[in-house]
This record gives sequence, C-alpha cells and structure tokens, in this order.
Amino acid sequence: MLMLSSPPVQFTPSFSSKYKPLTAFATLGEISINQKCFLQKDEREQNGSLENMKRRRLLVFLVSTGLFPTLPSTAKTKTKNPYDEKRLLEQNKRVQRENKAPDDFPSFVREGFEVKVIASNNYVRRDNGLIYRDFEVGTGDVPKSGQQVTFHYIGYNESGRRIDSSYQQGSPAKIRMGTNALVPGFEEGLKDMKPGGKRRIIIPPELGPPVGPSTFFSSKQFEVFDVELLGVKDCTRRTIAFYSDVVCD
Repeated sequence: MLMLSSPPVQFTPSFSSKYKPLTAFATLGEISINQKCFLQKDEREQNGSLENMKRRRLLVFLVSTGLFPTLPSTAKTKTKNPYDEKRLLEQNKRVQRENKAPDDFPSFVREGFEVKVIASNNYVRRDNGLIYRDFEVGTGDVPKSGQQVTFHYIGYNESGRRIDSSYQQGSPAKIRMGTNALVPGFEEGLKDMKPGGKRRIIIPPELGPPVGPSTFFSSKQFEVFDVELLGVKDCTRRTIAFYSDVVCD
C-alpha cells in the first residue's frame, strides 16, 4: 500500500526572550572594544603609580629639607617607680638574712650600675666614698707608713655573704703600711685605727681591688670588712752580706 508522506510539523515558540542569544565566539568589534578598555585601565594605573611616586619624592624632599615639620613624638618616657627602691631594699635585706649577715649590716639598693648604700647614723661617710663604723676605738698610736700592722678581718659582699676570714684561717694577717699591699680603701680605713679597736669598713668600688679571676670579686661592687687591729710594730731593714730583709719588732 502506498503511503503518502506528509510535510514535517514546525512548532513556533509562544514566548519571546528579552536576552540576546549566546554566541560561541566574540566578534572582532567586541575584541577591539575590550582591548581598548584594558589599555585605558593600564594607562590609568600607570598614571596613578607615577602620581604616587611623585608625591613620595616630594614628601621626602620636604622632610629632609626641613620645610615640612615632623609631628611631635607622643611616646611616654619611662619614669622611675617609687616602689622600686623599697622592693630592692626588702630583697637585699631578705638575702642578707639568709646569709646570716651580722647586726647593723648596711643595705645596698642596686639598680644596674647605680648603688645606694643605706646605713644607720652610727656610720661615718667620707668625701671619697669610704664608710665606716667604730665598735671599739682602742688605745695607743695609729699605724704609720712603714710600720707593720697585725689584724683579724672578715670580708663580706653586698649580700652579706662571707667571702674571706682570717679567723677561719687560724692566724691574723700581717702587712706593712704604705707598701701598696692592701686594697686602697682597706688601708685608708685601717690607718687611723688604734690597737684593740674594732671597725666595720664599707669600701666603694673606686677604692676596691681590681676585678678578675684572681680576685674574690667578678664585678665592681661594694665590699664590707669587719677589722680588729691587734698590734702595731716598727720595722727596720737589715743587710747581711748579699741578703737584705725587713725586720719588725
């Protein structure tokens, strides 16, 4: 049976779209417009960078030449806390108690290289920084240069800890005055003592010993010595053949 073919049915949409149809590729006109936009944007960025650079150079020039005043600093300077000295004093006293320092031992408020010595009114302060207190004055004449002094001593550091003692060594020290055999501050505190006298000497760093591995002190600090002067002797030099020495009697 012969079938007649009918033409295909065409459907037309019943709605209309307000959007433009999408295309897979951009036209040459659109490419040229986009390139022009990018070039204009780059131009604006370059012009902005040049303007910023010019402004920075102008600012540096004005500041360096002093034409543009700088703003005043608003940072606050560090003020000393009034409670620091009290805190450091209590800390020093606590350490001294732990080290069993003797009675009426001076206190040292150390902050960096600045040291404040706090002692009772029983101590005498000299202009060169030496501080001392007499517990017993003694009798007789004070030692002169060239004479031999015999004395006991106990040395302390700022914390009240013992660093040396002739009592523990079992024998007193014997030194001739004026021979630079003693620490300058020690000899000055000793030269106006009388036999039988007992004195506490506080030696400042300026009158103390040199520092180093061969000394008791590794840094510049105050030293405290309790001294008991036992006696003073005259000394004479004798020469026998090629031998010469000093005899004190």
